[in-house]
Amino acid sequence: MDHVTLTPQMMLNAYANGVFPMSDSRDDPDLYWVDPTDRGIFPLDGFHISKSLAKTIRSERFSICFNTNFDAVVEGCADRPETWINATIFDLYRQLHAMKFCHSLEVYEGDALVGGVYGLTLGTAFFGESMFSRRTDASKVALAYMVARLRATGFTLFDTQFITPHLASLGAIEIPRADYHELLEEALVHRADIDALPAALTPQDVLQVNGQMS
Repeated sequence: MDHVTLTPQMMLNAYANGVFPMSDSRDDPDLYWVDPTDRGIFPLDGFHISKSLAKTIRSERFSICFNTNFDAVVEGCADRPETWINATIFDLYRQLHAMKFCHSLEVYEGDALVGGVYGLTLGTAFFGESMFSRRTDASKVALAYMVARLRATGFTLFDTQFITPHLASLGAIEIPRADYHELLEEALVHRADIDALPAALTPQDVLQVNGQMS
């Protein structure tokens, strides 16, 4: 794909049609579109918070911010031996963040950014792009806070694109492509505002929204 012709609006159109871009590596300038046969999603009412994760959230060991350090979160996600985030993808997500379509959630330990997750919103769909963790449970905490925010602001679909054992342990499932497209079509009819909350939910908010005892 000629990356010069790829615009933020083309990205939004692609997501609205159930496809997303990837690259083979950070150094490969080419992109390709992906529409998996089986799609990973988080049922928003089925996110699993274990007793140990609930304990970590209650401890307030980590502090949480929202949309305050987008570039650093994407950089954290790309900071691994193999990544599909090349310079073109990074730049497009940065533009979409400026347009208020892409969002990040940051996990701090003291002043250190130790985890986070970012993704794109359309209608009531959140397309989770990537996450990272530099401390035990940091990415799980990020997902717990993101799911709570999505539920509290009226989202209906959390697309994880693919599924991993890590995501499955938190409640993610795989559904057939046709089922995913039906959910996406319904989500695009409605509107939700991921910003319609304080910048940071409290640990009690997160546990209550996700159905945990406070």
